[in-house]
Amino acid sequence: MGGVVTVVGIGADGWDGLSPNARRAVEDAEVLVGSARQLSLVPDSSAVRVPWPTPLVPALPALFAEHDGRRICVLASGDPMFHGIGVTLVRLLGADRVRVLPQPSSASLACARLGWAMHETPVVSLVTAPAATLLPHLAQGRRLLVLSRDAGTPALVAELLRNHGFGDTTVTVLEQLGGRLESTFSGTAAQWSRTAGDPLNLLALECRRGPDAVRLTRTPGLPDDAFDSDGQLTKQEVRALTVGALAPEPGELLWDVGGGSGSIAIEWMRADPTCRAVTFELDATRRDRIAANATRLGVPQLDVRGAAPESLSGAPEPDAIFLGGGVTVPGVFESCWAALPVGGRMVVNAVTAESEVLLLRWHAEHGGALRKFQIYRGGALGGFTAWRPQLPVSQWIVTKENTP
Repeated sequence: MGGVVTVVGIGADGWDGLSPNARRAVEDAEVLVGSARQLSLVPDSSAVRVPWPTPLVPALPALFAEHDGRRICVLASGDPMFHGIGVTLVRLLGADRVRVLPQPSSASLACARLGWAMHETPVVSLVTAPAATLLPHLAQGRRLLVLSRDAGTPALVAELLRNHGFGDTTVTVLEQLGGRLESTFSGTAAQWSRTAGDPLNLLALECRRGPDAVRLTRTPGLPDDAFDSDGQLTKQEVRALTVGALAPEPGELLWDVGGGSGSIAIEWMRADPTCRAVTFELDATRRDRIAANATRLGVPQLDVRGAAPESLSGAPEPDAIFLGGGVTVPGVFESCWAALPVGGRMVVNAVTAESEVLLLRWHAEHGGALRKFQIYRGGALGGFTAWRPQLPVSQWIVTKENTP
């Protein structure tokens, strides 16, 4: 395949809103590709009209191979490089084979209607993601735009907000932005009763946290009771120190070995929307619990697998590894260390004397830093307050280096 594919962004205003350049690209095309709605927005021509296949991405190579050598024009919504098909085509074909003619995105149009500064307004896409992925973005006073999957998304988001202490949030639905049927509807999540409207919609949220809602921020160290647990949980203060030691950066992947309740992997993923994690856990009940915790805390895409070291094979290469469970299980550390690339980071927590002995040995072999801490929590003692010690935790932090 070698021809250039032109991608034309088209808004709800259809043909009337296209520039002369974009119109020429559509008129000159021998093959027009797009959704049924998008294809209906342009005039009839001699071009072959190809609706998007389902499932989309796996079918794309064959689709473009079939029409190789013809002038192909792809119709896309608004700005094709903003959560759009343009991104997918560049990944598939390469930037040199894709020519993009964008229209204003739905986010640009929404900010223009609302008077919001676009550079200050985060955008969350629920087009293919579960609604729960919105949760880590919620904060008191924050303005958000949400790209909807369909007509049912507004009601789904309103329910999510109510169930997580943000019922006072103002929800505005903007439909058919830029078209002659453009309309808006506003209300609070708590009082939301509107039936499904137009499937082409976007949501604007002005977030308001209720007075009794728990603060679940992106800063590591969520309350312990934010996680369902059978006791296998890295406690709040130690968790904050551990995630800080792991030092997640956008786009990085963590292996959380001995997941327990999944708290480390979940806090890692909440640190940035692009952070990813795989957690390994022997017990099936705990694996189910980890998945439920991840969904409730807004990272349902957490990859939950079986026991280490058996389940490590085939997992994507990690940027960092946390070893919190299974420290004394034969082969677990060795398999993790072998999988960690040069420059990758490992953090190991030890509570028992036996696991601490191993920590000291690994430190002697591979270097890194050791630290030990104990947390005290205040609690009632009769009519007074006493400090109650938690179990001390030894921690080893190391970056893998080239070895001769």
